[in-house]
Amino acid sequence: MTRFLKIFSTAGLLALGAAVPALTQEVNIYTTREPGLIQPILDAFTAETGVAVNTVFLQDGLIERVSAEGESSPADILMTVDFGALIDLVDAGLTQPIDSEVLEGAVPEALRDPDGNWFALSGRARVLYAAKDLDLDSFTYEQLDDEEWRGRLCIRSGQHPYNTAMFAAYMAKYGEEETRSWLEGIKANQARVAAGGDRDGARDIAAGICDIAIGNSYYVGLMTSGAGGEEQQAWAEEMKVILPTFENGGTLVNISGAGLAAHAPNREEAIQLLEYLVSDDAQKLYAEANFEYPVSASAEVHPIIAAFGELEADDLSLTEVLPFRTRASELVDEVNFDTFEN
Repeated sequence: MTRFLKIFSTAGLLALGAAVPALTQEVNIYTTREPGLIQPILDAFTAETGVAVNTVFLQDGLIERVSAEGESSPADILMTVDFGALIDLVDAGLTQPIDSEVLEGAVPEALRDPDGNWFALSGRARVLYAAKDLDLDSFTYEQLDDEEWRGRLCIRSGQHPYNTAMFAAYMAKYGEEETRSWLEGIKANQARVAAGGDRDGARDIAAGICDIAIGNSYYVGLMTSGAGGEEQQAWAEEMKVILPTFENGGTLVNISGAGLAAHAPNREEAIQLLEYLVSDDAQKLYAEANFEYPVSASAEVHPIIAAFGELEADDLSLTEVLPFRTRASELVDEVNFDTFEN
């Protein structure tokens, strides 16, 4: 394959050793991703380049914060955990294009903005969790509404970005009416209310509440490795992972990514960091720390994730999915997706 298609912290500085001189260059990241998840990568960048990395974690309100700061914003890089949020930043005029041979060479065309406003940094596949003893080896997203799965499916809220991205991709392929019917079938198949997180699907499979669930691939790595604790490790032991595909297509992959802020005060350092983040060394750290798929085809996938099988990502680009995101979200409400009915 295609493997993919195929803050700045005091502790981090101390780890570099007392002999390290004061850092005079810096880059500032505003991120919706918890900084601790990528801190090892940022520390490695600082150790290699001498450029300090400061992070501001904004679980919500990223656009509002940067917009309010205007031209005086200290933000250099805007980082999110969903491609839709990246598009919102672009649409709000809060990014600027980057012309970088390094980024364009490492990030597949389907996983970056054609104008250079954003680039994927890592990926997560939308996969099927299935009870380990279930006689099931392959699956398509189209099968999610099959009557075979009545009362046997667990899924988080249809309005969560992970799901609206999946629904939007389906709509891009099949149109609005088929998507509405598909969502109604998925709703009918739910074993309980569409709520919680992806890992709750694994929990409920282990508890016998459902037989299949939809979740992101990296959560399986977190559970299997013990990073989520012994209880979650036990959940993972009760299930298997299937890489579903679209009929005549591949597996849906969403991304974490970043763009250069429109008024970045440290533009050169910011581009240097973005280029580092797609290097094989950084991509390996992404895989080790977060169990995500690297965007670089030459970087290794973590063994836990590689064990799912060879990932053949769907060739529908994220920019093709984008126009359907809003309507997909509206359909979720129109079919009362998050309302459970026995």
